[in-house]
Amino acid sequence: MSRISHIALDDSNLPPPTPEIEQERKVAMFDLLEDNSFSLPARDGRTAPAGPYRVHLAIREKRLVFDIATENGEKAAEFHLSLSPFRQVVKDYFQICESYFDAVKKLPPSQIETIDMARRGIHNEGSRILMERLEGKAEVDEDTARRLFTLICVLHWGG
Repeated sequence: MSRISHIALDDSNLPPPTPEIEQERKVAMFDLLEDNSFSLPARDGRTAPAGPYRVHLAIREKRLVFDIATENGEKAAEFHLSLSPFRQVVKDYFQICESYFDAVKKLPPSQIETIDMARRGIHNEGSRILMERLEGKAEVDEDTARRLFTLICVLHWGG
């Protein structure tokens, strides 16, 4: 049961998302809950509570906060990650997404495909950074990291 069963974003202090950002959030959350791999390693000589997990993501004091509980609400872990390593890749990701959303409206498929390949490359870089930052705190597979990175971007968008 090394998985996320529920995900919540604390977007209460963010401006309303654009329709595109809202769609990205919905798709990432749906895909994440459908298929993910998430576990907490033993830390400080203590075994982490078993999953599945309820994950709450927030940005507080310029840090990304993972607040993790078990299915029955028992606190499993909380860790804070600096947002600094994500800043440039999130900025690049939003710029390429904006180009992609514009391209879909007016460019031929061949040009859209080129922009989409660049978008995926930046997305892969963001998920790689996330996996590095989670090392020793949580274990995730590449697909889970990609979906979590999308949600981090959503939180970053208004932050």
